[in-house]
Amino acid sequence: MPRVARSLILGLLLGSLAGLYFGWFPFPSHSRSGALPNLTQRYRDEYTVMIAAGYAVDRDLPGALERLSLLQTDDIADYLRDSTERIIGTSAHDLGDIRRLVRLAHDLGRLTPAMAPFLVLDGGEP
Repeated sequence: MPRVARSLILGLLLGSLAGLYFGWFPFPSHSRSGALPNLTQRYRDEYTVMIAAGYAVDRDLPGALERLSLLQTDDIADYLRDSTERIIGTSAHDLGDIRRLVRLAHDLGRLTPAMAPFLVLDGGEP
C-alpha cells in the first residue's frame, strides 16, 4: 500500500508541475476582456439593469449617469429609454428589474407610456 500511495502522490505532483509549465509558458491564456461599448445588446442591457439596481439603493443620479456613460452612447437618457422599453417588450427580466429601470428612466425625465404601469414611487417596492 505505501508503494501505491507514493506512486499516486508522485503522479499528482508531476502532473501538477507539467500543467503549470504548459499553462504558463507554451500555451498561456490570453485576456479576452472587452470594452463596454463593444458588448452585444444583451450584455449592455444586463449592465444597464445592474446600474439601475445600484441606483435603487443609493439614489445617486450623477453616479448612475457616469456609469452609463461608459457605454459611450450618443444620448444616455435615450439609450436608457430604449433599453427599458426593449426589456419590457421582451420580458427579459423580472418585474423588480423592470421597476428599477423605469424608476431610473423616470428620474432622468424619459418616462414613456409603455413604462408608466411599472412606475413605483416612494413607498412602493423599489
